[in-house]
Amino acid sequence: MGRFDGKVVLVTGGNRNTGLSLVEKFVREGAKVFMCGSSDASTARGVEMLKERGVEGFTAQTCDISDIAQMRALFDTIEREAGRLDILVNNAANQGLGHGGPLEMDPARFHEVFNVNVIGGFQVTQMACNRFFMKQETRGAVVFLSSNTAQRAIRHRTAYCASKGAINSMVRALALDLAPLGIRVNACAPGYIYTERWDVLDPAKAARRRLNCPLRREASGMDIANVVAFLASSDAGNMTGEVVTCDAGCSCQHMPEDVDV
Repeated sequence: MGRFDGKVVLVTGGNRNTGLSLVEKFVREGAKVFMCGSSDASTARGVEMLKERGVEGFTAQTCDISDIAQMRALFDTIEREAGRLDILVNNAANQGLGHGGPLEMDPARFHEVFNVNVIGGFQVTQMACNRFFMKQETRGAVVFLSSNTAQRAIRHRTAYCASKGAINSMVRALALDLAPLGIRVNACAPGYIYTERWDVLDPAKAARRRLNCPLRREASGMDIANVVAFLASSDAGNMTGEVVTCDAGCSCQHMPEDVDV
């Protein structure tokens, strides 16, 4: 028996990095999983990578969550193939990389980040509630992927940090409004997560990054997926409006030990 046997799960941004681990986690625990990427190429690559991990039993569809028409098409597929939705994982994100500092950033790039991370996440949640959760006797659960940068900013990522702060506030507001309806809304806030970008880092830089982590290692995708699965499960049935940090202890310290004086 899997923890999510008979459950239907949607993972946005399930086509790469942590998203792959999220899809794998729910599939291996018995769920029927739908996942999306923002382009045909990235979605197809995600399918390939999941199959390389031996993951089967999921449905992939291209969907840019900032595009309402594409979202409706994705939800049409879920309704046609599953007839219900139990868990929404809002993982899709625009990382806001390479936009420069706040003085030179093109404001259009700021809008792009918010259109995916905040407005897109809201739109998907609203659609999940109206099309599925409110029509089911067992109401659904929503888990957002936030970031510890909502509380501890990083340089040259104004739009990304601001969007994650907005997600934390939105999680609390949604949780408050949806709790009387039986819908739970929580978030997981990671810190450093291992991705392929770590493979091309100078070893000294990677070691210095890990020094920022009291546990001395960045999270794996599955570390984050384990927290998300907990928040989505009945084990967290009395939790809503919470932002659970999973960042190897980064947020509990004032400064890393090599500069702490």
